[in-house]
Amino acid sequence: MNFDRVFFITTVTAQRIPIFRRAATARLLIDALTHYREQGKFLLHEFVIMPDHVHALITPAPEISLERAMQFIKGGFSYRLKKRGSIWQASFTNHRVRDRTEFERLRDYIRMNPVRARLAKRPEDYLYSSAAGVMVLDPVPQGLKPCSVQHATSAALKRRFHGGTSGLARPATGRNPQTDSQRLGSGRASYPNPSFCR
Repeated sequence: MNFDRVFFITTVTAQRIPIFRRAATARLLIDALTHYREQGKFLLHEFVIMPDHVHALITPAPEISLERAMQFIKGGFSYRLKKRGSIWQASFTNHRVRDRTEFERLRDYIRMNPVRARLAKRPEDYLYSSAAGVMVLDPVPQGLKPCSVQHATSAALKRRFHGGTSGLARPATGRNPQTDSQRLGSGRASYPNPSFCR
């Protein structure tokens, strides 16, 4: 699969009604996720089912758009629930994962969501989350870059020009030659290291 298509998605229940407080309802969504993952509609890397919303890291199959993958998840669950009326808000939010560092940050966010909401003391104690081992997941995408050059450059430039303490040289001010040469080291400009991400 194309690992440039790893997405962090969030979808919310209609009127934020906490339908997933019921264990049976949360298990229905896990069933839908399992079914469509096994059919190859998407890779599922992480997920958490909160009382009124869901977070997941997914990679849609090459021939399937993100919107279609979300239709499988939301529609598949709605069909299993057999309830009249709106279950989900019409839209969902998504963020394309740029690199492995961001993937790990979002994975940790998903795992810690129930802990921050005081639904569990530890991520693995929350039964409606990938951290609890309730289903087979797809591994961390190996095609993700260790750290995107764009992200590293952007982060390094922010630190360089806005007073960060990354060890990168600040621009010379021209006010104090001794201080400026110390900042610039040997007088050469420092460039962001693409492997350095925060």
